[in-house]
Amino acid sequence: MKVLIIGLGSIAKKHIAAINKLDQSAEIYALRSNPHSKSDIAGVIDTYNLNDVKVSELDFVLISNPTSEHFSTLQQLVEFDIPLFIEKPLFSKINEETQSLVDEFEKKEITTYVACNLRFLDCIKELKTILKDAKINEVSVYCGSYLPNWRPGVDFRTVYSANKEMGGGVHIDLIHELDYVYWLFGNPDKTNSFFSNTSSLKISAYDYANYLWTYKTFSASIVLNYFRKESKRSIEVVTDKGTYYVDLLKNTIEFNNKCIFASQKRIADTYYNQIEFFVKNILIGREKFNTIKEANTILKLCMKD
Repeated sequence: MKVLIIGLGSIAKKHIAAINKLDQSAEIYALRSNPHSKSDIAGVIDTYNLNDVKVSELDFVLISNPTSEHFSTLQQLVEFDIPLFIEKPLFSKINEETQSLVDEFEKKEITTYVACNLRFLDCIKELKTILKDAKINEVSVYCGSYLPNWRPGVDFRTVYSANKEMGGGVHIDLIHELDYVYWLFGNPDKTNSFFSNTSSLKISAYDYANYLWTYKTFSASIVLNYFRKESKRSIEVVTDKGTYYVDLLKNTIEFNNKCIFASQKRIADTYYNQIEFFVKNILIGREKFNTIKEANTILKLCMKD
């Protein structure tokens, strides 16, 4: 398997580890923006110009550079008709140009997948099965963590997450929550949202987001923040039979305060499950799963205020 990586940050390293676990003989190239950059990852081959890569021989391209650069990167790649694995979120903003580019990918029927690794977390997959025929009355989703702890040894104020001009913000950084709500329950009939950055973090990007998605028979509340020091990531679903409580960090499901599902795997394990699904089901099986079109729909819901 031959893969080109564009953007060699921390998330790319997780994907590379997953690729190597899936295929120990994989050839991985990294397109570097800095001509003096050298990869410190064993087996990764540095390249500095897209024209130096035989794109036609690649199995796919993995895009994991800053979100603000996704649009220009996709503009360059659309002409090659090569499968793409795109790290979330799809774009840092939405407008007529981004919509036109999405339409072009769809028209050319280029294989695309936008990363949504929480769909591969055991408790969320199990919840999707459990709720198949359930009468849902209310959904509450919460994701809170402390941005300064995300990257130890790095000033959090300098990373894209904290900077609006770099495409950062809790609403777009934690789009995973919106993605799996969309995956579990579909497109909402009506949406409301509120964003702010008035916490003690004092950053330019939004550090708090609150969404209310309304469906035919229930509403889903989604709260995201960067300032909770004790991390919490949960889903609560109130049904006519009782209440399901999902702890994503523990990978467990409780029903009426009794544990009914538990997995030893953690969110970090989903990167391998994701790349395995991408290769086997999307590249080989030609399945459409969170394509650029679907991810763009979710991004519009994310950005809507």
